[in-house]
Amino acid sequence: MPQIIDGKVISAQIKDEVREKVSQLKAQGKSVCLAVIQVGNDPASSVYVGNKKKACAYVGIESLSYELAEETTQEELLSLIWELNEKKEVNGILVQLPLPGHIDENEVIRAIDPKKDVDGFHPQSVGALCIGQPGFVSCTPAGIIELLKRSGVEIAGKECVVIGRSNIVGKPMALLLLRENGTVTVAHSRTKNLKEVAKRADILVVAVGKPKMITRDYVKEGAVVIDVGIHRNENNKLCGDVDFEDVSPVCSAITPVPGGVGPMTIAMLMYNCANSVSLQ
Repeated sequence: MPQIIDGKVISAQIKDEVREKVSQLKAQGKSVCLAVIQVGNDPASSVYVGNKKKACAYVGIESLSYELAEETTQEELLSLIWELNEKKEVNGILVQLPLPGHIDENEVIRAIDPKKDVDGFHPQSVGALCIGQPGFVSCTPAGIIELLKRSGVEIAGKECVVIGRSNIVGKPMALLLLRENGTVTVAHSRTKNLKEVAKRADILVVAVGKPKMITRDYVKEGAVVIDVGIHRNENNKLCGDVDFEDVSPVCSAITPVPGGVGPMTIAMLMYNCANSVSLQ
């Protein structure tokens, strides 16, 4: 049986470490405050925002919540972001995505002060990651690196394949694996011979957005498989991009869905919030 990489346990460790750091900051008279903005009431977004508030309460970070109507204009949203950029007591600003269709997400992300960009999506944060400068790193890829390290998986010198090239997961994931001295290939829906490419991987990270697409034909014997996808199947049960039952027997370690990558995203958001104080 493969090692099951437990994101619940590892995310709890990280939140406890952040809680300790926040209490040390408070002892120095420094508080940490995260502002979360949600436009509209997309049910999945509401669940995420609720989980973020709970995590803030647990680690001792103050959270400000701005729940805006679906018909909020782009100008109104940008005006709120600029106001929060100016507020010294606000350390982190997070705009819950996706936004309603009439709002340009890129413009909104660019409006956030890079020093408060705890999601790590601002072009300046991404550029800093590219050239190895300090800055915020997108929470999901940062969480995956922690999952690997804390599960005893060596990255240096390993063949790493990332399937997916999104700005939020695929691209920063590749850069972080490179930073850890992995040899990295980024594959995607247009990659020729995808199975052969994936089968080279010692570490396979899947963020392709298709339920159970990755079967054992894509996985090298003994590989470590990280599944970023989350979907509901025909029986309304959660599943990932990887066919867990099919792939488990051939890999050495694998993340489950749920309970793998998911909990890490919020843990790393808390980590970024605590670190925002020193960046500012």
